Amino acid sequence: MAYQSFIYEVEDGIATARLNDPGKLNALTFQTYEELERLMRELADDEAVQVLVLTGEGRGFCSGGSVQDIIGKLLEMKGDSLYHFTRMTCDVVKHMRNLKKPIIAAVNGIAGGAGAMLALASDFRILSAQAKFAFLFVRVGLAGADMGALHLLPRIVGQGRATELLFLGDPIDAQEACRIGLANRVVRHDELMKEAYALARRLKKGPLYAIGVTKQLLNRELQMDLEAALEIEARAQAICMETADFREGYRAVVEKRAPVFNRS
Repeated sequence: MAYQSFIYEVEDGIATARLNDPGKLNALTFQTYEELERLMRELADDEAVQVLVLTGEGRGFCSGGSVQDIIGKLLEMKGDSLYHFTRMTCDVVKHMRNLKKPIIAAVNGIAGGAGAMLALASDFRILSAQAKFAFLFVRVGLAGADMGALHLLPRIVGQGRATELLFLGDPIDAQEACRIGLANRVVRHDELMKEAYALARRLKKGPLYAIGVTKQLLNRELQMDLEAALEIEARAQAICMETADFREGYRAVVEKRAPVFNRS
């Protein structure tokens, strides 16, 4: 895969996408959105990749949409053209959440606006102690309803705190993000990528099919009542019980060793 707006590398089943406009804190352009949408969609069929790490070059993770390259141009657009753009941005999140592979956001600096949403749509958020989050949409006169924010954020931090973050657009630091559940953990800045890759390697050694099913059902069950959720979980778990990974997990417990799960 060739991309212009971020550095993309794959090593030993772990892909890294590093947003690469450090002078602008990795602000997104139309091209970045298009390439991220393509990456997240095509990763579903890329057998060489089991885990994705998403991060930014330099001091920022992603400061959001570029003021000059996106916001200024959106002011000149109307109707269907605007919807085509917002639909594309939402498709990035849709593909991230539908991808049956873990995504780790290694948040190395500011994650603002759409950058905050890229982190939010990931499965794990590992933050540098220097990181900050800011859901900036209202600061430019837009609704907080952007790229799935109203769906995802309340489910992670609760309705009350999500309302505050989305209505006011105030930044929060890494420690506060961790306290409210927005971050999985906060680490020293110089330890960030080490921690992210350690988690990626741990996930890669896990039962990848079962992890994919877990992610899929976490998404689907958000819209279900308990009875429907129990039914879908019963069926999914029954399928997992017929896999080689389940048999290997059992043998590993009996033999008192670490399991070696199927890599395919």
